[in-house]
Amino acid sequence: MVRAAGAVRPRFARAARAAGPPLARFARAAAPQFARVTRPKTWQYTAGAATAGLALAAGVVTAAGPWDSTGQRTAERDRAVALEHTGGVDHDRGSGGSGTALGAPRPAPSAASVLAGLGGAAGEVPGGAEAAPDGTDLSDVLGPLMDDPALGPRPAAAVVDLTTGKRLYALGADVPLTPASTTKIATGVAALTALGADHRLTTRTALEAGTGELVLIGGGDPTLTAREDARGLASLRVLAERTATALKKRDVREVTLSYDTTLYAGDEAHPIGVNENLASVTALMADEGRTDDSTSGPVPRVPDPAADAARAFADFLGKYGITASNPGPSKATDRADTLATVSSPPLSALVERMMTHSDNDLAEALVRHTALATGEPADFDGVSAAVPARLAQLGLPVHGSRFHDGSGLDRTDRITADLLTAMLAKAADPARPELRPVLTGLPVAGFTGTLAGRYTDGTAGLVRAKTGTLTGVNTLAGTTVSADGRLLAFAFLAGDTTDAWAAEAALDRLATTLTT
Repeated sequence: MVRAAGAVRPRFARAARAAGPPLARFARAAAPQFARVTRPKTWQYTAGAATAGLALAAGVVTAAGPWDSTGQRTAERDRAVALEHTGGVDHDRGSGGSGTALGAPRPAPSAASVLAGLGGAAGEVPGGAEAAPDGTDLSDVLGPLMDDPALGPRPAAAVVDLTTGKRLYALGADVPLTPASTTKIATGVAALTALGADHRLTTRTALEAGTGELVLIGGGDPTLTAREDARGLASLRVLAERTATALKKRDVREVTLSYDTTLYAGDEAHPIGVNENLASVTALMADEGRTDDSTSGPVPRVPDPAADAARAFADFLGKYGITASNPGPSKATDRADTLATVSSPPLSALVERMMTHSDNDLAEALVRHTALATGEPADFDGVSAAVPARLAQLGLPVHGSRFHDGSGLDRTDRITADLLTAMLAKAADPARPELRPVLTGLPVAGFTGTLAGRYTDGTAGLVRAKTGTLTGVNTLAGTTVSADGRLLAFAFLAGDTTDAWAAEAALDRLATTLTT
């Protein structure tokens, strides 16, 4: 154990030392801007508070090392403690009027390096492989690993130094390939660009004038929960209580209940069909239509999430003294009076959740809101138009890309390694703090989300990346810290793979190599 601790400690100390100067530069650059803002928004709290919290956490990690006296890892735990009360990625949890509750689960802890500044234009990746920060040609070390048969016949890769904007390595980086769930990087960047980090998804009830019809109106929030412990999410129970209170003030005790899902257009069925990885894509659902008490991962879903949520809402109304009819589909008119609302956590927190847990339902919701904000219909066709339009707005290299959904479950999606690293670079740009949740939500190797069970060696905690897995497709894109303390963005894509476990191991070796 002592030897293991000795081997891991330098890596965390290296990351902490590397984070210090960029964080200091960011703090100095950001201070005048924050001083001019009288009512800071969520992303401003996120950027400023995270800077202080991350600097403190870096010092804790350096001093304590990654192991305690019992042999437990302490780096991520100490960092989370340092961040807990600073605001950081807490994103205004439980704010008044949102229908949320205190005690929500904390989003993924933020790595010290994600706020590192860029010396050049974000996303600028000049062509050609160049020397790594320590002088080593990355093609010499990554080339043999890219030849691993486990990665299929034509893998692609790109590595970018986020401090200089230079591309350090490329192999087929401009070839569009199936990205699987790394598509969610694009989903997050597009949604934050279109809607802003403070945007919330609102579910409401409205009473039709003269008819007594009560309409439950879906706001496209798949995190709306019917569970007793809302854990910081919008609560269907709270909405029922507020609605019942408003009805009683009007001396109404009995209603005809209907539900409205017309915020979304088109087919509710994803092209992959019925699948445990996501529910029907509808503007009204509770707990993502899950049939158990899970909050992530594949599980059977209810066949009609909107009707299921409306029936649960009717039951809750009954508990508050309002008798409701068996609900049916309808559409609220412009004359209907809004009675009550509940809102989701801010978009910044939703993007983090989507990234950490690879939440497909949330991804499909966010791209539909992106489509609406872009003037497109909230359906799969609208998504195909809106996502590349928002990425192009940022000057990102979208040529050859195709987006047919937000989750990456559609095998006809196409993204290049160049675009993936360019999006990560844009999210790290100090001029784009609203995009930071794309980075802070990345799973942490060996600790959180879809990387919790991977990188169980000394690289745990240094790699943060979005995973992607479909049959025959394995991808990985994220950030890490090099041996000399540089923050790097990488993207590795493999298709026509035959052994998913071997492909994952090969991808992990590539990312690990960047840290050594």
